[in-house]
This record gives sequence, C-alpha cells and structure tokens, in this order.
Amino acid sequence: SGGSGSSDQKRTNHPIPSRNPLPLSASQEAQVRDIFHARVRKRCTDEIKAFADCAMGRTFSAPFLCRGPLHVMNSCMKVNATPEEQDAAREEWWAQRVERQKEKERKARRKLEQERFLREWWGLPEKDRELARKEMEKLNRPERIGGFVSEKRVKIEDGEKR
Repeated sequence: SGGSGSSDQKRTNHPIPSRNPLPLSASQEAQVRDIFHARVRKRCTDEIKAFADCAMGRTFSAPFLCRGPLHVMNSCMKVNATPEEQDAAREEWWAQRVERQKEKERKARRKLEQERFLREWWGLPEKDRELARKEMEKLNRPERIGGFVSEKRVKIEDGEKR
C-alpha cells in the first residue's frame, strides 16, 4: 500500500490536462456536442448559406454543380472544429448548468401542479402521500455530476456501508 500512496502523491503534483476533469454522462456529452456544432455552424453561416442556395431545387446535379461551395463550406467547418472550440463549448455547457437545473425544476414543479389540479378537477383520488413526498424530495436534491453514490458502497475510512 506504500507504493500506491506515492503514486497518488505524484498524480496530485501534475497539472490536470483538461480544464473540466469530471466525466460527463452520455446525454451531457451529447449536449456539449450540440453546443459545439452550433458554434461551428455559427462561424460558417455564410459558407453554409452559399452551399444551400446552390443546392436549392437540385437533386442529382447538386454534387456536381455545387462542388465549389461544398468544399468551401467543409473547409470552413474543418478549420473551426478545433479542440479549443470543443473546450469552449464544454465551458459554455458548465456555465449554463445552473440555468438548465432551474428550468428543469420549474418544469417539474409545474407538472406536479397541473397533475394536482387535474386530480382535483376530475375528482380523482389524491396521489399517495409517500409518493408525492418522494417526488418533492427528488426535486429538492442538488444536481450531481459524475453520477450518484451507490448505497452498497463501503467507505474506506471506517469500513461501514453508506
């Protein structure tokens, strides 16, 4: 165990290669990718517009007649699709995280209010109080990045289950 402690110490001395070291879920990575693609398309709007105008109304002849605008559009997108742009998209995703969480909570609360209204309107029985309490508790939990802690996980410090 002494050897692993020294390697942990070595790891902490080196700078982290990424500015956002936490791993994201697949859906979060997809959101970052969407931001990245939108940023690249925004930088190449003129080239994309020129290609779209050329290809408008054409079917089989578009690849032949619009080859020039296609190459210009593709080269613009290749030039702007850099790792730096990916990092900027990831930073933008992190900056918008709080707003997304607030919007998600607002929508969930609105859904619960509408459901309560409909149950009252149609004279349906009330939702089970325990289920309603769990839903509200879930809404009040803070956002977790990197997943949730397993209930079966053993703590290393004291050996007790969490």
